[in-house]
Amino acid sequence: MSSINSKRILAIDFARGVSVLMVIIVHTLWIYGDITTQSKTWLGSTIHFIGKGTPMFLIAMGVSFILSRNQSIKLSIKRAFYILGIGYFMNFLKFVFPVLIGIVPDNFIEAYGWTKPVTLNNMIYMLGTGDILQLAGFSLLFMGFINKLSKNKYVPLIIALCIVLITKEVHGFQLGITGVDYLTDILWGSGWHVYFAVFPWFSFILIGMFFGMWYKERSRSENYLFNRMLIAGIGLMLIGGGLCYSNFEYHFGDYFHLGPGGALYLAGFNLVLMRFAYFLVTRVKENNIFKFFYYCSKRVTTIYVIQWVIICWGMGVLGYQEFGVIGVLLLIPFYILLTIGIQKFVLDRMLFPKRTKKQTSTTNKNTKRVVV
Repeated sequence: MSSINSKRILAIDFARGVSVLMVIIVHTLWIYGDITTQSKTWLGSTIHFIGKGTPMFLIAMGVSFILSRNQSIKLSIKRAFYILGIGYFMNFLKFVFPVLIGIVPDNFIEAYGWTKPVTLNNMIYMLGTGDILQLAGFSLLFMGFINKLSKNKYVPLIIALCIVLITKEVHGFQLGITGVDYLTDILWGSGWHVYFAVFPWFSFILIGMFFGMWYKERSRSENYLFNRMLIAGIGLMLIGGGLCYSNFEYHFGDYFHLGPGGALYLAGFNLVLMRFAYFLVTRVKENNIFKFFYYCSKRVTTIYVIQWVIICWGMGVLGYQEFGVIGVLLLIPFYILLTIGIQKFVLDRMLFPKRTKKQTSTTNKNTKRVVV
């Protein structure tokens, strides 16, 4: 069999590309599937299981950060504010804009516990929703400092374990100060205003940084890296799974507010998935499906924004949580195709054609085939 050897780790690109497509599937279910479909059908159970692969994207983010050419504090901060700007602009597009033009279904507003007309405070609340882009942005503010602090790979790992262990104890802690309380929600909120609080989700990125540093120490041996991910993943699944079994409510609770056991289990589960991604890209001949995932990986941020915006805008026509299994199954490929179509034919060809050509040229220059 053959694989591709390049300056990029293709298994990481593959995993990231798969994870962003899984997000489209999960969000389609959340917005359009009725409660019964989400909680009491094979489709809902399957998609919720698929959603457990989100940490794979975060681990890949940590590895990629360590392998990037410039890891300076200045660049990390600059990148952080760029991602945060995109994240809050996305919130405006997917929540506030539909409210302003009057296309948000009444039952979506009622899901927040509000009544129409939506107030300015309601819109500010929606604008401040903590999504995965807010997590990535705030995490980048710390990543440059951590990397500058020490090149020892165990530093991010120890910080990750500390975050995992203490998060449940500080969940929901606030100082009662307007503005400051929003930041504490971003850091360790226990409500539903912030879905991906920095604690504990930043721990997955730090674990990725640990493996990225280990990879560099081992002369960039991908085989060594992913085999160690497999061993660590199995160990973390056993430890985390045991803790969840002993006290599920404390150690897992719900997916967005994980305790120590849940965080360890999901970290292990996704490290095993990363190893499986490496198996695929090294044992299966390159094909158009793989190329598609690599394409999605390089455009992960814009694809994420596009899918959330069009899914939310679609509520104006399709309603909120109105569909059964068949309807959701039909909407999933529709939104995947629409998302990729907007990315490819609007962003790539019309808005950023020069950047797309440059990326293609760089990929072709840095990539070659080797026999393994």
